[in-house]
Amino acid sequence: MKLFVVEPLGTGGMIHYAYQLCTALANQGADVTLVTAKDYELDAFPHNFAVEKRMQLWPMFDPSSSQLQSGRLERTWRKIRWTVRRGWRALRLIWGWVQLTNYLLQQQPDLIQFGKINFPFEALFLARLRRKGLILSQICHEFELRERKGGPLTNLANRLYAGVYDNFSFIFFHGESNRQRFLSLFQIPPERTHIIPHGNEAIFPVSTNGAQTKEMLKQRYGLTPNEPVVLFFGTLTPSKGLPDLLQAFAIVRQSSRARLLVAGFPTKHIDMTELNDMVTNLGLAESITFDPRYIPIKEVGPVMELATVAVYPYRNSTQSGALQVAYAFGRPVVATRVGGLPEAVDEGQSGLLVPPEEPQALATAISKIINNPQLAAEMGAYARRLSETRYSWQPIADQILAVYQNVLEKEPRPV
Repeated sequence: MKLFVVEPLGTGGMIHYAYQLCTALANQGADVTLVTAKDYELDAFPHNFAVEKRMQLWPMFDPSSSQLQSGRLERTWRKIRWTVRRGWRALRLIWGWVQLTNYLLQQQPDLIQFGKINFPFEALFLARLRRKGLILSQICHEFELRERKGGPLTNLANRLYAGVYDNFSFIFFHGESNRQRFLSLFQIPPERTHIIPHGNEAIFPVSTNGAQTKEMLKQRYGLTPNEPVVLFFGTLTPSKGLPDLLQAFAIVRQSSRARLLVAGFPTKHIDMTELNDMVTNLGLAESITFDPRYIPIKEVGPVMELATVAVYPYRNSTQSGALQVAYAFGRPVVATRVGGLPEAVDEGQSGLLVPPEEPQALATAISKIINNPQLAAEMGAYARRLSETRYSWQPIADQILAVYQNVLEKEPRPV
């Protein structure tokens, strides 16, 4: 089976996911080619599949996003700059899709698998591929506007995205709740949809100088040995509920010497000045640390090892790769009951679940874990077992390939 996997982003969680899935698919006998960006960050990792670095879009992580905005003029200029930049990026994306489509038509793979489709106009290129007889599938990580949920814009986006999903012969979801939500929004035949687990995030190696890196991070963050660490890890977006976590942590601090570490890169929808002002108003400036960087791969493990508990206070979500990172490093989690998260967290075993946007419930769950080291250790051990078993990649690859093989046997493509 000649399978092409398309992931336009060369850095971040989506390419980590694609790399691990491609590795598993190739291990199961597929002839896999990953088509991605020229800034592919996993070049130094071992590969049992081909990589075509053909797309040249833009850096996913803009350092200016993490800078504090000091005044109204600076904020206005930032919005103007981003608006102009968005137009230029749109042109680059269209040209990138033209080149990608021509390349895929030249290669004529048996099947092309896509990840997240970011804009409805990409349906035009997908339709061209489909009309030329290529079979398309998708791992559907997102299908709603998470950062602008509700209202006329969301309804319009759903109508436009319907043209995207019509082009896929198969669509895979992480969780039955996500599949059912998708089917309620889009008129796609249910038999074209399938459920697979979200694979683990064992991609992050424990480096040979991990202890040294961990000690360096402790000094950077000002952590002391006796302080429990509550960790938020992942890209910062409004849908992830950081204000709820900050309010919850103010309650936690009333009975604990815990520290909160927020490690992740802020998107354009996040105002770091507002978050810092909220921390100051809550009287938490000495107990909360922001590390608003794209955390390098070599630091992910040491950051996770600092944590007593990893917290995912999302207001809406489908699934979470960041949660799988915590599992891979044996860390208990606290997460909200949104999207597919309740299907990923075994309540009371790998972590605790709470309602979204309820800081008091979130604080109670966090305190229960950080104040009980034995419970935290047991939950962490269970989480690691889940990472190594339920969320291992090989069974996921088997499921996907079985679906693909079935259609290729029924409708073999001409040689």
